[in-house]
Amino acid sequence: MEILVQKYGGSSLANAERIRAVAERIIASRQSGRPIVVVVSAMGDTTDDLIRLARQLAKEPDDRELDLLLSTGETISCTLMAMTLRHMGYEAISLTGAQAGIKTDASYSRARIIAVDPSRVHRELAAGRIVVVAGFQGITEEFDITTLGRGGSDTTAVAMAAILGANLCEIYTDVDGVYTADPRIEPRAQKLKEISYEEMLELAQQGAKVMHPRAVELGSVYGVPIVVRSSFNTNPGTLIHGETAMELRNKVRGIAHDTDVAKITVVGVPDRPGIAAALFQPLAEANISVDVIVQNASIHGVTDLSFTVARSDLERALRIVQSVSEEIRATDVVSSTDLAKVSIVGTGMQHAPGYAARMFRALADHQVNIDMITTSEIRITCLIGSAHVVEAVRALHEAFQLDRADL
Repeated sequence: MEILVQKYGGSSLANAERIRAVAERIIASRQSGRPIVVVVSAMGDTTDDLIRLARQLAKEPDDRELDLLLSTGETISCTLMAMTLRHMGYEAISLTGAQAGIKTDASYSRARIIAVDPSRVHRELAAGRIVVVAGFQGITEEFDITTLGRGGSDTTAVAMAAILGANLCEIYTDVDGVYTADPRIEPRAQKLKEISYEEMLELAQQGAKVMHPRAVELGSVYGVPIVVRSSFNTNPGTLIHGETAMELRNKVRGIAHDTDVAKITVVGVPDRPGIAAALFQPLAEANISVDVIVQNASIHGVTDLSFTVARSDLERALRIVQSVSEEIRATDVVSSTDLAKVSIVGTGMQHAPGYAARMFRALADHQVNIDMITTSEIRITCLIGSAHVVEAVRALHEAFQLDRADL
């Protein structure tokens, strides 16, 4: 019988009452006769609370020690869930990421899964137990605990589903599914019945918080269908899979936004081969992800080069870039944190003209200035002032009639 994998987020496990409610949902799924593996996040705001505590004691906590600290949140959740299930009459066992066989590289705070050994999980399932796994964490070859980055429990769940051959991975959260925009910003946002891996990956990478992008990527690579639904009700969710309706009427499927954006501009860069590599290679070695990159046209042999990073990476990135800028004899390095990204996403845009023009016109009509632009085959992203995010999201949602789409 095929295994079912479920993942429950922190808001679903915020207190004892919520843990009992989730346990009842798990038991209802188990009563269908299917073996079940449950992946859990830390309770409520536990991770944020631990980060704040660490920074009260050390301005820049050591990455290894911080990962070990943060992993305790998920460990607490999985043990409490296993205890609850046992109290309710069902055999259950809690496993840390290491005990569940999740092996990662040593990139602390953003580790990547390199292998999963499911033998322990298989043994526990064969013994008739519900297996509760601590999400967000793994272990290196040196037996150091790592974390997978914020939202990494999604990645744990999809990785477990892939390695166990599950035919479905259910992601339970505090929203009913994937919406055309953040419903907290756009009240007219509509829930999508289904969405492709490709579209969901772009939305997640551009700021949609409902799914972790690496989890979507894993689902796509291993063909694991993912359902996102609420743990607070029984409403149908959104199916993320490899097939969507042919020739969708509305070719834009969603609007994503991200306020975790900082821009760095290197001024007066000599325009010669190797300069970009000199700037970006040290950032990559420091595990700092660079997003939007724009280089101005060269005038008199010099140019300006701008790029974005997460705000949390800004200080580290600036130290690196300022050091490199001296070596390459750039004129100056400046930064800004009052920016945000807003994106439209849809596979139907690939071969249909006019979407960029409509996006730019909608923003212009609402007096939203565009700082930078980047695109993929199915996405257009604009960097704008963070003060205009709400207005921009609502304007684009209206411009592409997402409140009236057949979803």
